[in-house]
Amino acid sequence: MSVKKYDTIIIGAGLVGLSVAYHLKRQNPDAKVLVIEKEKDVAKHQSGNNSGVMHSGIYYAPGSLKAKNCIAGYNSLITFAEEHSIPYELCGKVIVATSPEEVAKLNDIYDRGIRNGLKNLRKLSSQEEIQEIEPHCAGIKGIHVPQTGIIDYPKMAAALLNLYQNKYGGEVAFGEKVINIHSQVSSVLVETEKHTYLADNMVSCAGLFSDRVANMTEKENDLRIIPFRGEYYKLSKEKEHLVKTLIYPVPDPSFPFLGVHFTRMIRGGVEAGPNAVLAFKREGYKFQDFSLKDTQDTFTWPGFWKIAAKYGQTGLGEMYRSLSKAAFTKALQKLVPEVQESDLVPGGAGVRAQACDRKGKLIDDFDILKSRNIIHVRNAPSPAATSSLAIGKYICSQLVGGEAAVNG
Repeated sequence: MSVKKYDTIIIGAGLVGLSVAYHLKRQNPDAKVLVIEKEKDVAKHQSGNNSGVMHSGIYYAPGSLKAKNCIAGYNSLITFAEEHSIPYELCGKVIVATSPEEVAKLNDIYDRGIRNGLKNLRKLSSQEEIQEIEPHCAGIKGIHVPQTGIIDYPKMAAALLNLYQNKYGGEVAFGEKVINIHSQVSSVLVETEKHTYLADNMVSCAGLFSDRVANMTEKENDLRIIPFRGEYYKLSKEKEHLVKTLIYPVPDPSFPFLGVHFTRMIRGGVEAGPNAVLAFKREGYKFQDFSLKDTQDTFTWPGFWKIAAKYGQTGLGEMYRSLSKAAFTKALQKLVPEVQESDLVPGGAGVRAQACDRKGKLIDDFDILKSRNIIHVRNAPSPAATSSLAIGKYICSQLVGGEAAVNG
């Protein structure tokens, strides 16, 4: 049986994988490119199950891959949305300190934003100034971030697929799970459950399974994906007026999650959440979802137990909020005291692919590993959706003979 040959194979049809494919074909329409995706459509996991926020880049360490790609990606995202009629709105957000202990951290975030080049950031020095923007929000200090927006990421993914396939003639193999990769001297053989493909280059953007795909070629891969489920409620229709834009707490700088917050959605409604609960299945969107292999992979990783020792109390609190609507409501009331338990209706959920090393470090930055003609995106948490066009362009530059890999 003959094996189809391509210039580049991309594993994963989330926003990052689609961006790589789109940029490759846009730069060279004659290039033979194949995207392999185990689902039957694009953006079925992290790319399609997030809060739909266009992040400004205020949180990220200056000079990090997150900071550079978020800001470049944000600008590209707005241009793309305008050109392809993707619904979006630059509504802005407030980050709110609710206790004196949070003020120093809030000031650090403001300084990061300035160093990352954000314009028109404004410190809010009192509750009165906060309530000029969010009338029902409580806090003692805040930051107004006008660049933050909301967007329809599933529509963006569909637009990327349409351009890649129909304008540039790219190929997609849906419903094919990659089961093995053979790295050869000048080519890569990719096996799925249905077919075998050959390519000069390969890029894996496998999200929740990025470590398993990387393990197929990188035997010394030192990262493991630990899945965290983020669960949301929605405000009832009658209480949506309590939130005008986006309201965020001051995040814990040692924990790579932003805390429960309020997000006005581009398709209507207001989400409240998410928490960050250890998931027992990598694509487990419900509390009871369980996979023995996924759980074993988590519990047998030495870094996990170091995380558990460090963040155990925080993790128990997140688990408690998952089980207790009253506890979830109490966390939200720190930001908007008028919210009552009866105002919250069940929302959706997403699962974040959080990379962790053997020493228990939660990898905060993007991690992109290049080994000859293979590139693995091993860690691409938020703001990967915002940054996706910039990440795709960066990866393309590496495929065309750019410098060695960058590990974030």
